[in-house]
Amino acid sequence: MAEAERIIGTPDIPEAAGAEPERSVPGSDAAAAAEPAAESDGAKDATDAKGASEGSDGAEGESGGAAAGTSGDAADGADADGPKDKGKRKIAVLFAVAVFAYALDLISKMIVVAKLEHHEPIDVIGDWLRFNAIRNAGAAFGFGEAFTVIFTCIAAGVIVVIARLARKLYSLPWAIALGLLLGGALGNLTDRLFRSPGVFEGAVVDFIAPKGFAVFNLADSAIVCGGILIVLLSFRGLDPDGTVHKD
Repeated sequence: MAEAERIIGTPDIPEAAGAEPERSVPGSDAAAAAEPAAESDGAKDATDAKGASEGSDGAEGESGGAAAGTSGDAADGADADGPKDKGKRKIAVLFAVAVFAYALDLISKMIVVAKLEHHEPIDVIGDWLRFNAIRNAGAAFGFGEAFTVIFTCIAAGVIVVIARLARKLYSLPWAIALGLLLGGALGNLTDRLFRSPGVFEGAVVDFIAPKGFAVFNLADSAIVCGGILIVLLSFRGLDPDGTVHKD
C-alpha cells in the first residue's frame, strides 16, 4: 500500500503539503472595492461637468439675448430721443447766434459812445460810408421817432414770441434767422430801457451812416438780415419745425 502510494503520488492538498492557507493582503479588498466606486465617482463628475458646461452655455445664451434686447431697447430709446436732442441743438444755435449779435452790438455802442459821440464823423470809405454817432428815439433807421414807447413794447413782444417759438424749433436756418432777430431786438431794447431820457423812452445809439441812407447800428443790421432770411425760408416752404411744404 505504501508502495502503491509512492508510485501514484500523493494528491496536491495544501494541508497535506504543509502549506499555509492563502491570506489576503490588507487593504487589497478595499482597493478593489474602491476602484468601481472611483470609476462611478469619475463618471458622475464628468456628468456634472458636462451639465455645468451646458448650463454655462445656456447662461451665456440668455445673457447674450438679454444684451441684445438691451441694445435693441437702447437703440429704440436713442431713436425716440433723437428729435428732442436735435431740437435742443437748434435751440442752442439760436441762443448762441443771439448772444453773439447782442454782444457785438453792445460792444460797438460802448465804443461809439466813448470815442465817437460829440466828435466829428469818421470817413470809412470816402463819403460813401461814415461812422457818425447819433441818438435815435424812433424805430430802425430813424423812422417813427414819436412812437418810442410803442416800438419798445413791440421789441419786447418779438422777444417773447421768439422764445416761445424756440420750443418747436428743428431747423438750423430758422435757428440762425431767429437768433439774429432775437439778438438785434435785445440790443435795441437795452438802449430803450437804460439810456436817456428814461425807461421805455431811451434813444438808441446809431453810428453806421451810408451816403444817402438812414443811420443805423449793428442791431438793426441783425434784425434786417434775420428778416430777409425768414422771407427766403418761407418762399422755399421750410417751416421752423423742419418740415417742407409746397403751396
